Amino acid sequence: MVVELKVRVDLLQRENSELQTRLSSSERELLVSKSRIDQLERQNAERPKVAFYAALTDAGYVGPQNTDITLKYSKVFTNIGNAYNPATGFFIAPVRGVYYFQFTVCGNHTGLVGVYVYKNNQRIMFNVEWKEDAHFKYFTNSVVLELMAGDKVHLVLPSTFAVYDSVDNHSTFSGSLLFAL
Repeated sequence: MVVELKVRVDLLQRENSELQTRLSSSERELLVSKSRIDQLERQNAERPKVAFYAALTDAGYVGPQNTDITLKYSKVFTNIGNAYNPATGFFIAPVRGVYYFQFTVCGNHTGLVGVYVYKNNQRIMFNVEWKEDAHFKYFTNSVVLELMAGDKVHLVLPSTFAVYDSVDNHSTFSGSLLFAL
């Protein structure tokens, strides 16, 4: 009986030792995981956050004009990072990275409806629609651009073209940083 108890005590001590070893290993893994989480949280906090969404105007028609004009989307709903300037209509990249932009243009009269997309002074896209009736007509497009810090993106209304917006925000411009480079 004493021998059996000693064998049992030895077995329990070995099991206890194994459990202690596993517990120590789990504690080390937990500390490594917590350290990695802390590191990722610091990296995320340090990443620039850039996103904006704006609508054009409450005034109705913009255009037609005799010259091309930069569209100034003055109704800003989101401007995280303050990279979009509603006074100028320019988005200025705060960091080098890949950015996503989207715009929706509305026409509400017969004629040409369209916009140019510019990166700095380079026209990179032209979208146009011919509108034949007095009903709303929309088009939406998007572009992904690699920008350097300080690069500018803006939309231009070509001369003789017109777009429409109202309190219902028919014509919009938005963008965000996908990732920094």
